[in-house]
Amino acid sequence: MSPTDSVFLAVESAQTPMHVGGLELFEPPADLSGPAELFDRLSTGCAEDVAPLFRKRARRSLGTAGQWAWEEDRQFDLRHHVRHNSLPQPGRVLELLALCSRLHSTLLDRERPLWELHFIEGLADGRFALYLKVHHALLDGVSAQRLLQRVLTKDPAARDLPPPWANRPAKPGAGTGKDAPPAKPVADPPPSPEEVVAGLLRSARDLAAEVAGIPAALVRTLNRGLQAQSAPISFAAPRSMFNVPISGSRRFAAQSWPMERITRIRRRAGCTVNDVVLAACSGALRSYLLSFEALPDTSLIAMVPVALKVRDRNRESGNAVGAVMCTLGTQLAEPADRLRAVRHSMKEGKQALAELTPLQIVAMTGLGMSPLMLQSVPGYAEVARPPFNLIISNVPGPRTPLYLNGARLDGLYPLSIPYHGQALNITCTSYADELSFGLTGCRRTVPHLQRMLGYLDDELTALEQAVG
Repeated sequence: MSPTDSVFLAVESAQTPMHVGGLELFEPPADLSGPAELFDRLSTGCAEDVAPLFRKRARRSLGTAGQWAWEEDRQFDLRHHVRHNSLPQPGRVLELLALCSRLHSTLLDRERPLWELHFIEGLADGRFALYLKVHHALLDGVSAQRLLQRVLTKDPAARDLPPPWANRPAKPGAGTGKDAPPAKPVADPPPSPEEVVAGLLRSARDLAAEVAGIPAALVRTLNRGLQAQSAPISFAAPRSMFNVPISGSRRFAAQSWPMERITRIRRRAGCTVNDVVLAACSGALRSYLLSFEALPDTSLIAMVPVALKVRDRNRESGNAVGAVMCTLGTQLAEPADRLRAVRHSMKEGKQALAELTPLQIVAMTGLGMSPLMLQSVPGYAEVARPPFNLIISNVPGPRTPLYLNGARLDGLYPLSIPYHGQALNITCTSYADELSFGLTGCRRTVPHLQRMLGYLDDELTALEQAVG
């Protein structure tokens, strides 16, 4: 297991489960007798041919020198991982979110592969839901989205699709004409010993150059942080009600908005979609904190994950992310001023990342997040400044409507990871013509989290009015 992935296991506790999740809402097709029929298909489908990704469990032993590693679970039990739930009456979305809050609060069993899929029926409008939770050591948000898009289809007439965990070997020689798979390319001849040695030397030279550049990259990054400029490290985050030790109980709130509203603001303000998302979050956080008379005098700092380009673009597991510390401008009263502050901060942060190699970005990001490891130490949060105030991430999702055995995907909402000193996490994902916000918070530390949804809506309206 990579060091980055193993960290998510090392820091996990009952108060800080380290799994991400996704809630998918579906409209059942007319030819389905009931949601339970679809669950029966899912729970029995491909039980004997489960993909290796879903059979992996985390282990460490003398054989791994005490380090975390992956091994196949030879006693894999699909029924443990795929579960059936029914909502209590009256079956509103409120009850659905409450159930997901409870499910997201519990640790995954480390004796088994680190994932669960819950089929949820009982919504009063006839829809059903899937809640998937996966340990962050196994999948990051981008990889989970890629997996979701592979499972679903654009064809509403398609039936008997394999479930998410099914092994999907290539189908050789199927089809003719336009539907035929591309011809298999002729394999290149094996490299000569001299070419192998030369390739290894080039890789070693490139790695040495990147490592040698880390001290200079550290100096530049620290200088940016000390000057309150955006970088993977920040020294400007104020103390807030979010930056305290947390409990293991979670509260989840979610809502979607038309992507058209976001893009209209983006076009008129000359910024990015992510800038609009961050500005909306800034205004909502300002209103929320003002309602508790807890707004800091200086701006909140958000850690904004940035996906890195990796050589293996087809990977299904693992994590490859950097970070920008974004100044949200929460101390500013005007929506337009907050949007300008966010746009300026993100531009600075992207320029800082552009000066670093991928290895240096990972190193600087790890350094910027390292103070989180001390947040669980009793009394540390009361005396130390947090490295940042919360995480806000935006994960691109499917652009076209998708279906699961004829059931249309109506909504896609992400759940993420609060941690000690980081009691609130905001994650967004796009789907078709909507942008969905998923807010995951410590139930005790972040009360009345659902109010934030109303504040987000108010802020989008204010931004529309501000840009004209």
